[in-house]
Amino acid sequence: MNSAHHSTPNLSGAQWRTSSYSGGNNECVEVAPNLLHLIPVRDSTRPTGPVLTFSRDAWQTFIGDLA
Repeated sequence: MNSAHHSTPNLSGAQWRTSSYSGGNNECVEVAPNLLHLIPVRDSTRPTGPVLTFSRDAWQTFIGDLA
């Protein structure tokens, strides 16, 4: 079995924002687009919970596919 080691990115400088489509109900995803090399995404109801991270290219592809 091949195991990969993944380091936890430093998100201390992340400036989180919620989607403009959230409707103010606090049940949305938050994104921190201000970091240089990655885009972290988290559940707004669990700010200390797990975070998914995307490369900038992967995030742009994902957002482009939503439109």
